[in-house]
Amino acid sequence: MDSSDALMARFLALHPRTIDLSLGRIEALLAKLNHPERRLPPVIHVAGTNGKGSTIAFMRAILEAGGLAAHVYTSPHLVRFHERIRLGAIGGGQFVGEDRLADAFARCEAANGGDPITVFEITTAAALLLFSESPADVLLLEVGLGGRVDATNVIDRPAAAVVTPIGRDHAEYLGDTVEAVAGEKAGIFKRGCPAVIAAQDYAEADAVLCRHAERVGATPVLVGNQDFSVHEERGRLVFQDEIDLFDLPKPRLIGRHQLTNAGTAIAALRAAGFGDIGTAALETGLRQVDWPGRLQRLSRGRLAELVPAGAELWLDGGHNIDGGRILAAAAADLGERSDVPLVLIVGLLGTKDAEGFLRNFVGLSRALIAVPIAGQMAARPAEEVAGIAAGVGLNARTAPSVEAALSLIGDIAFEQPPRILICGSLYLAGAVLTANGTPPV
Repeated sequence: MDSSDALMARFLALHPRTIDLSLGRIEALLAKLNHPERRLPPVIHVAGTNGKGSTIAFMRAILEAGGLAAHVYTSPHLVRFHERIRLGAIGGGQFVGEDRLADAFARCEAANGGDPITVFEITTAAALLLFSESPADVLLLEVGLGGRVDATNVIDRPAAAVVTPIGRDHAEYLGDTVEAVAGEKAGIFKRGCPAVIAAQDYAEADAVLCRHAERVGATPVLVGNQDFSVHEERGRLVFQDEIDLFDLPKPRLIGRHQLTNAGTAIAALRAAGFGDIGTAALETGLRQVDWPGRLQRLSRGRLAELVPAGAELWLDGGHNIDGGRILAAAAADLGERSDVPLVLIVGLLGTKDAEGFLRNFVGLSRALIAVPIAGQMAARPAEEVAGIAAGVGLNARTAPSVEAALSLIGDIAFEQPPRILICGSLYLAGAVLTANGTPPV
């Protein structure tokens, strides 16, 4: 049998565009596969600009702590494609193995018969095929891009559809206004199904989401003082809805935004019919949740050994304007705990608003070192990133690699060991985890 990598290489030739949002091609392929999308466990479908993966990570941790098996589909991956497909099992799921993945790819390739289809569409079909053939209590399904015409939007009646905070990203596909992006994300709402709407950063996004839910006949579940609320109180997370109030530990994932994501996850599980999960599972899930590449501290590994003595090394894949704002706020919170110099190591794609992302760190970062993202044709040259950073008022320079950047930091005279944050791209985050020898598990 061909390897999954060989099959993936062949998939690239099936459509001239990497992204071409449509449902027709995947619907035709799923019909040839005898509709695996109709043979799934209850589905919780998650869209949004920021926080999708973290919200799903919270749900998985809570479900598994409650003794349930949760399939998980997320994208993109950090190191290996297999990370996108986690097959659920009691006691904890695992990434799909190579043999099962290659077999599913091969069956999808044969069924597709050489017809035009994008890589994301055919690999999503393979994921749904695998999920349909493995027992589980729930499938946590992340939208790839947008929602309305994303390849995952083939589920007729999800147990719940969730939209996390919306911002501006992928304007070439989703539109250049928050309202346009919200309209695309709201496309996952279905008649008679709960529509869980997280706290939004933009009032216009909230309005569009609520209006669309009402128009299609979905049942809106809103954050705030309407259906559920979440806030921090005395170092704890307090979640309340119309039925219960939970006093829970703060999430293991760092940052104020993770309170929102955790609350959204709990509300989604309860809306989807998992309201009988007890306090013990909620507590354990919040304490044990893991989501690599999102404000992850690297305290061991090859790169961690290169940092100056006493320095901290952190990693985050945030890359859009609002992701940068959230990340800067989290870094500022870390600074309140221990006021040490913040140094950024940044790599960015050319498709992202570099100026908008970097402006969030003005007045917060003492130095920035721009690096290339190896293997990414769309990456901005390090010199260009440094120029943009300098233009918004950051003290910027370049290095040919993350390793070189870490060595350069060691040569800078700080009054105390710095906090180093590598950020700007999930592709860079994946490369860092690989180089550090700590890939996701």
